[in-house]
Amino acid sequence: MTLKEYNKKRHFNVSPEPSGKPAQPKKQDALIYVIQKHRATALHYDFRLEWNGVLLSWAVPKGPSLDSSVKRLAMQVEDHPVDYGSFEGVIPEGEYGGGTVMVWDTGTWTPESPDIAEALKKGDLKFQLHGKKLHGSWVLVRTHGYGSSSGKSWLLIKHRDEFASTEDIVATEPRSAVSKRLLADIARDAGGDVEKAATGDPQGPTEKKTARPRVAKEAPAKTSTLRRKTKRTKQR
Repeated sequence: MTLKEYNKKRHFNVSPEPSGKPAQPKKQDALIYVIQKHRATALHYDFRLEWNGVLLSWAVPKGPSLDSSVKRLAMQVEDHPVDYGSFEGVIPEGEYGGGTVMVWDTGTWTPESPDIAEALKKGDLKFQLHGKKLHGSWVLVRTHGYGSSSGKSWLLIKHRDEFASTEDIVATEPRSAVSKRLLADIARDAGGDVEKAATGDPQGPTEKKTARPRVAKEAPAKTSTLRRKTKRTKQR
């Protein structure tokens, strides 16, 4: 693993992002996981798993899905430093990835694959997430991709378990897992482009929207019958 590409793309005298220094490798039961919602040129979700002193990173354009039948494209990008997992703020416009960054979810992960290095090489990494929003069993599967993206194109898929759902979690859970702010709030607090950041926030009342049970209405015929019976009783 290397952070050479990460350092090459950034100017740390301008951007508040942490510099690329590798961390001490951890045991498998203490590996961090984070998803950062990032409104750069376009809105996407950066999915990161700590491994061997860095954060393995994939850009997921549509964000994770709890629906096991949905396969989300995940483009592998350069490794990030472990310290990046707590970064929430604004990357200046004109810099690589310029825009607002939110810690959308955070926690730990544990591999289901017995040999992580071999699973990554094979392109089939199974794991458990223990986040504030995402839980349960998932898999990253490498695909053939196209042209220069060959080898970098993966699919992020939720396995069928008790945490699988048809809930659109990126819509119902739009706020930061650590600060509870929306992207616009983060941009405003850090002097960023609030209008641009707001395009990555819900445009309507979608937060915590759950389906309310429908109250069955009495059929008109039954209602009419009930009224006739009541009328007769009163007349008697």
